[in-house]
Amino acid sequence: MRRSLGEKIGEGTSADIHLWARGRIVKLFRSGVPEWFGRHEARMTRAASAAGAPEVFDEVTVDGRFGIVLRRFDGPTLHQLLLTGAMTPERVGAILASLYLSIHKTPPPPPDVPSLYRWIDFASRESRDILPQHIATGVLTLIDRLPPGDRLCHSDLHPGNVIMTADGPRSIDWAGALRASGVFDIARVHISLSELVPDDANPEPPRAIDATVRSEYARLSGLSSAALTEAMQPYLPILRAFVLLQRRPATPAQRQRLIQRVEATLQAEG
Repeated sequence: MRRSLGEKIGEGTSADIHLWARGRIVKLFRSGVPEWFGRHEARMTRAASAAGAPEVFDEVTVDGRFGIVLRRFDGPTLHQLLLTGAMTPERVGAILASLYLSIHKTPPPPPDVPSLYRWIDFASRESRDILPQHIATGVLTLIDRLPPGDRLCHSDLHPGNVIMTADGPRSIDWAGALRASGVFDIARVHISLSELVPDDANPEPPRAIDATVRSEYARLSGLSSAALTEAMQPYLPILRAFVLLQRRPATPAQRQRLIQRVEATLQAEG
């Protein structure tokens, strides 16, 4: 086993990415990130292998930090290609839609992949500072009313989590994998691209990506756009709570707006 890190080649909100060995990288979680979170991501990544997730080779500890040794995917991310103008927002949206459908068509995931209900229940208990208990309870009630869904969902498949390799697009960062209807994922990207865009960013590219994801996913899955839009509606208040628990909102103002919208839905439903 390699005992020293190679060059740092990337970073995310909870981990740094270093070279490890030929064809492999290590995702090394930062101090303060609990080890159970890293082990959970390793389990979810293994569970998503049939959906194209990177192979997990090992779990290691380096200088007191937990890490996952993964197959390295070489290539730019969709986000990088979008920023350089090498790919249009519409093309990015079409690739995302195709990846979503491929993920949702994989065999049902094993039982250790949590259901949407179990994910929200656990995360809300661990993050009472983020989501007030009365909102968490109301959101769980909304989930109980949803039609059954047991497909593998990525839950955070944005352009930065798709690497364009020589063999085609590959998805990374499977820590949030769960079991739900595939509509959950499409509603998730809609929330990201419509309600979590930084206030000083140009909103047009995210809108174009969002519109293309929905129209192309509907076409590929044999649905009308209207039917997909209708199916998404019950998931939107749930997803506003979901992204709060993922600590994804870009600004305090966005967090406040999300909480207000969830509360408004719960009051209307009550």
